[in-house]
This record gives sequence, structure tokens and C-alpha cells, in this order.
Amino acid sequence: MSAQWGKITAEEVLGPIKGRWISGKRHTVFSGLSTDSRNIRQGDLFWALRGERFDGHDFAQKAFDQGAAGAVVEGDYAGRIIHSNNPAIIAVDDGLKALGDLAGWWRHQHNVRVAAITGSAGKTTTKDMTACILKIRNNTLVTQGNLNNLIGLPLTLFRLDSAHQKAVLEMGMNRFGEIARLTEIAGPDVGAITNVGMAHIEGLGSIQGVARAKVELVEKISSKAKMVINGDDGLLMETAARFGKDITTFGLGKGNNVRASEITNRGHEGSSFRLNYHGESIVVNLNVPGIQNISNALAAAAICICLGEHPEDIARGLYSFTGVKGRFSLIHLNGGITVVDDTYNANPSSLKAALASVAAMVNQRDRIIVGLGEMMELGDAAVKAHLDAGRMVAELGGRRFVAIGEHAREMVKGAVESGMGHESAVAVETHDQMVRLIKDDMREGDLIFLKGSRKMDLGKVVDGLNEQM
Repeated sequence: MSAQWGKITAEEVLGPIKGRWISGKRHTVFSGLSTDSRNIRQGDLFWALRGERFDGHDFAQKAFDQGAAGAVVEGDYAGRIIHSNNPAIIAVDDGLKALGDLAGWWRHQHNVRVAAITGSAGKTTTKDMTACILKIRNNTLVTQGNLNNLIGLPLTLFRLDSAHQKAVLEMGMNRFGEIARLTEIAGPDVGAITNVGMAHIEGLGSIQGVARAKVELVEKISSKAKMVINGDDGLLMETAARFGKDITTFGLGKGNNVRASEITNRGHEGSSFRLNYHGESIVVNLNVPGIQNISNALAAAAICICLGEHPEDIARGLYSFTGVKGRFSLIHLNGGITVVDDTYNANPSSLKAALASVAAMVNQRDRIIVGLGEMMELGDAAVKAHLDAGRMVAELGGRRFVAIGEHAREMVKGAVESGMGHESAVAVETHDQMVRLIKDDMREGDLIFLKGSRKMDLGKVVDGLNEQM
């Protein structure tokens, strides 16, 4: 029988996490688990974690006051916690590791097939496309929001119950060892890597470092599992090959196991292509724009093929995908003005792909306005990457370019050096200034492209443009 909240006891929690009993009753039943004292419900198990800004141990008493039936704490803190009603308290050496250990145990208490997806760009869209396909015939658990790290992925797994048949998990990272650990916790039946690009260079040193970090998924995945890899990404393929795992490739190249042919770009309306695999083929229609979404769709299709889904369901699921807010999603303003909202995140590789998709959407009569925010975590590569970003905007033929962030001036410099007029490329200090410049310049039929790292919060610019119309 699957483990279920409302039935699992403190005694059952104790074993997988190798904990030490401190107080309370071992037969205490937990109704759920939370790492946030603000969200505690009656009967929950409170998991105290130490973070950069907060220490969960400081909120244990609050959790008990709100009805927590027990807590998992790090050993050094066990004596500090003041409690009443004799709650179940378990001590561990490392709260984060123990959380992952319990999540891994929980995952294997359920008869569910798991797909895990990582990559420098496109992993969230691929995850959601995969979910659209799987949900046609399966009760499917899906990573929500950005719960893709060493805390978020375990919390996602704790949502598993006996009704789930499939799970689609997103894996993020910014340093070595994280993907390896997430793979150990998730125990995927299918793993997928969408690509390798210039992301998190600050912590990983180089694009080769990014590749090594991503293929930890290949290294740690079970030999009985299957891997899905972008066969058009030479560095990724080379780095993954040495582990000798069962690999299915996807991409546009003819040598891929899952590939696209007969591609038709419908601009703002999306695209269509023939999906080819194992000697079979089926026509796929996408209702989302962007060349990069064809690659994401191929990745999702390959994952679902490895999971044994029907070809018709793959086509139907991909057709039903309507996009993800902030990821190359279209917003239509008055006067035929289109905003391409790609503000969720950015790195040099995803920016290059997005600008190529913008170029494919427009014709010679269209005017393009570009607003870019700084790209984070690039370390020593930051200056060159932002100069290159400006150059790509100039090559796109943008009418107006507005940049924001610490490296905004490098972006503007790159654009001017590549032929954009000084009056057309501007660095600003605030979101309001960006909104004002774009609004003053935009005309009927314009396409406005917005992208930046998450911390730049360019969604405020999207909101500002919406408010002005």
C-alpha cells in the first residue's frame, strides 16, 4: 500500500531519515509535512531547515502553537526548542539531506513512473508539454512553479498519493552535485536534458562545467532507466556518452531517434511539423510561437515515447499546450501591438534562441522593440555575454533597444558597436523608465520583446505596458 499522509507515523518517518528520537509518542500520526511555519495545518510534521536568511528552528514553537504534531530538527538545536503537549521530535544531523532521504523513500512507496527534466533552457516548457501529454490518460503529478531544487523537489514528491500513475519533475541547479542528489531522490524512470548553455557560469566555471553538472543525471540514473538527450547539442552528447546509458536522442538532425521534418512556421500562430520516430511519423501542430518550442516539443515527445504513450496522445497533448506565462508568451495590446513576454529568466543561450524565434515571427515591415534585463550568475563571462546580447539585438534589426541592470551599458555598447544608432539604444535605471520609453516609441503593429533574469523582474514592465493600454 502507498504511504499516505494521515496514516504515516513518527516511527515510520524515523527509519528512512536515520533520525534520533527526542520526545513524544512514536505512534503520532502526521497529516502532512511543511517547511514553513506559516503554512502549518493541524497535525502536520514541521521540518526545520536552515537557510541563508532564516533558520527554521527559530519558528518551531510557532509551528507547535499552530498545531504541528511533531518536528524534525538538527541535533544541535533539539535542546533549544521549547514545546508543550509533548510533540514528536526527531533529531537528524543534516535537515536538508534528511528531507531528501524521506522524499526518496516516499517516492518508492508509490507505484508511479517518474520523468525528470533538466537543461539550461526549455526545461519548464518541456515539463509542461510532457504533462499535457501524460494527463490525457494518467493521473499525473507535476512540479509547480520553481519547486525544482533540493527543497522544492522533495516537497513535490510528498504530494504523491496512491492515485498518481505518472510524475513529471523539473530539476534545477547552480552548482556541482545538485543534479546528482536530485536524481538520487527522484529515482526517475526517464531522465531528459534539453540542452547545455551559458547558465550558472559563476558557480560552474565554463560551459564544459555546465555540461558536467547536467550529465550528473545520466551518471546517477538507474541502469534500467532511459535517458532523453538533445542530439543536436554536440557538447552534451560528448559529455553524456561516457556513462554508457540507454539514450534516446531528439532534435532536428537526421541522425536523431526523435526528430522533426516538414516544419511550417506560422509566426504568431505557432508551427507544425512531422514527428518522426522508430520508423513511424505523425503530424504535430503547436499553438505556441517560437522555433525553440519545436525542440521542447520533441523533448516532451521523446520522454513520452520512452514512457509508452500513444502517438495520437502525443500529438493531442502538444496541440493542447497553450504556453507558460513569462516564457515566450504573447500578449496582444490595442492597435495590433504584440508583446512577447519572455521575462521569467534569461541566459545567453536562451536569449539567442528567443531572438532567433522573434526574427522568424516578423517580416520586413514589422518594427521590433527590445527590452532586456541583465543576465545573472555569469561570473567572468558577464561582460562579454552582455556585449554579445547587444550585438544580437542590433543584428535582429530592432527599432528601439532599452536595457536595465548592472550590465545594461555593456548591452547598449554592443548594440551601438554593431550599427544601432546611439539614439535608439538606451540604458535605464528603473522599470518605469523602460515602460515610458517603450510606450513613447511604440506604434501600431509593433512587436515588443522583453527578456531578463528572474531577479530583474521585467514582469513589471509587462504589467506597465498593459496598464498603459
